[in-house]
Formats: sequence, structure tokens, C-alpha cells
Amino acid sequence: MHADASRQNDARGDGPASERFARLHQELRSHTAELEEADASCAAQLDRMVTAGVMKWGIPAQFGGQEMSAADQVANFERLAAACLVSAFVLSQRNAAVSRIVASNHEPLRADLLPKLAAHELMTTVGISHLTTSRQHLGRPSVSVTPHRDGYLFDGEVPWVTAASISDLVLTGGTLSDGRQLLALVPTDDPTVTVGAAPPLLALNASQTGSLSPARTFVGRERIVAGPIEGVIKAASGGTGSVTTSALAVGAAAGVLEHFAREVEKRPELAEIAEPLAAERAAISQAIREHVEATSAERAPSESSESIRHRANSLVLRASQAYLAASKGAGFVKGHPAERAVREAMFFLVWSCPQPVVNAALRQFACLTG
Repeated sequence: MHADASRQNDARGDGPASERFARLHQELRSHTAELEEADASCAAQLDRMVTAGVMKWGIPAQFGGQEMSAADQVANFERLAAACLVSAFVLSQRNAAVSRIVASNHEPLRADLLPKLAAHELMTTVGISHLTTSRQHLGRPSVSVTPHRDGYLFDGEVPWVTAASISDLVLTGGTLSDGRQLLALVPTDDPTVTVGAAPPLLALNASQTGSLSPARTFVGRERIVAGPIEGVIKAASGGTGSVTTSALAVGAAAGVLEHFAREVEKRPELAEIAEPLAAERAAISQAIREHVEATSAERAPSESSESIRHRANSLVLRASQAYLAASKGAGFVKGHPAERAVREAMFFLVWSCPQPVVNAALRQFACLTG
């Protein structure tokens, strides 16, 4: 049944094997190098995705979207990441916000925003790492929320928000004094909201990832997506969840291996390196699909998302370094796809990386087993 659904998506031009998607993949890849320039943004790449209908993915048809299984969405993200990781990353943050709006019980909110998001009349992104992985060692909430009239006041700092400078709304969260949390859409043009300058990063600077600081910013109840409730992230998950990060890592590895294949054409002896990496990529991709299909059917997956993430991280790190080694000195020159691939692979060590995955990586680096 899932294979039939994938073929239907391809026939409509939405699946990773469709001609329209293939054109998009080529266009994104041809402009990837431009995103290394100073002050670059992904706005033009997003426009290319709009033309290809990507912004409709996962939004119910009644709101002008294109309904698609979670497994097919993840497969599409892999393909996009193979073409342009930074653009796929920005899209993933936009879709993370969209999926939570789709899953919201607030029907007027859905009816108001989803048609505009499907038509890309609004741009949104998400900033919730402070509720999951970032700043969890602090004894106080990064963002506090206080009831006020018919809404809430948000105060604090959201440490990591991607593409806030080109977004109209940021889906973020905060914590009430009693420990309950809520998710809400904060407008970036509110005068009490400061979009911080994006710090220079090792890679993916075009994502324009930086902080967002609401200063007693009022958000009406009509913009509350979920909560107040304890553990709002788990209670209002929606979408494909944490495996999307693994899908982007596997997609990035696929893009690296496409470049590596050109080296193999010139030096066939490299096939013994490239082929096992390609087989590993295919196996992890299949594991991701099986995980998503199981969770969508409310079955226990055979492999945890943390295990898949560790495997995906390890693969993209090793594949990018193998490509650099095969490229020799030329690959170490700034602007070469190999040096960019190595920098981009490092991103997965810090992006939404649960502590068990970090620990597994550290043990691997130290050649520890068990």
C-alpha cells in the first residue's frame, strides 16, 4: 500500500522519483554553492520549492495542501538534503511548525493559517530546542509565560531559531510558573520581539540561525497552538518527529556519495570504499521508513529513533571525510564540495541531538564499545 501511495505521489509530481522533483533537485544543487556567500539566505531556494509545490506537503487538502504519508515526506526530505542541505534544513524547521499547526485542536487557527501556509503567503519556523535539548541544565526556564487578559506574556530568549529574519511567525514555547508549558505563534514584526543577528557558524550560515527574544510579548489565545499542559512537546508532537533529523543526515550522505561517485569513475579502486557506504545509506534510509510507518500505525518500531540517529550521524561524518580524503588536496580548498561536506556533516553532532546520541558519538570517537 505504501509503495502504491509513493507511485501516486510520483504521478502527481510530488514524489522523489517524479520528473518535477528531479528538476527541483537539479535546480537546488546548482545553486548550493551560492549559499556559502556572505549574508546569503535560502529565500530563493524556497521560491524554487514553492514552484515545485513543496510548501503544500503535509497540509490537508481541505486547506489547499497536498496530503502525503509521513514516510513519503521523510523520503522527500532525504532527496532535498542530497541536493542542498541548508535549504532542506530551513524547510524542515518550517514544516516542523506547520505539522504542529496541523495537529492542533484549535480549529480557527488551522482554518486561518493553513491555507496561507500552503500558498506560501506566510513563512513560519520553529524555535523549541529550549524545551527539549538546549539549556536544559539551567535551573530556570529560558522563556517564561504569564497569563495576561485573554492571552499570555512571553519573556526570555529562544536560543536557536532558523530563518527568523525571513519568517512572519515563529512557533515557540514557554513555561508557566506552575511548570506547565504551551506552544504559540509569535509574530516577528511585534515591536517587543528582537530577532538576534545570526552568529557565524561552521556551516549552514544561509539558514540565518540565531536567537529570538520576546520581551513581555503578548500572544492572544487565538495564536496558541497547544497547551498549557505538562510536557507540551511530547503531548503535541505531530508530524514525523525526530527521525526527520536522521533523514536529513542520510540525505546529506547521499549527496556526498553522488560526488564521491565521480571520483570512482576516475579511480575505480575507490569503489571498494564507496559501495559499502552506499549500501549503508540505503539500509539506514529503509530503517527510517520502517520506523515512520510503524509509529504512524501506532506500532512499536523495531529500532529506536536514537539508534537510527546515531547510525545516520556516523554515516554522514564518515562519508564526508572519505570524500575529502579521496579528493586529496583539491578537496581541502575552500569552495570545493568536499570541504563543505565535512563542515556540514559536523552540524548533525549538535542539531537536536539527544544526550544518548551524543554519548554514543563520544564513545565511538574514543573507540569504546559496549
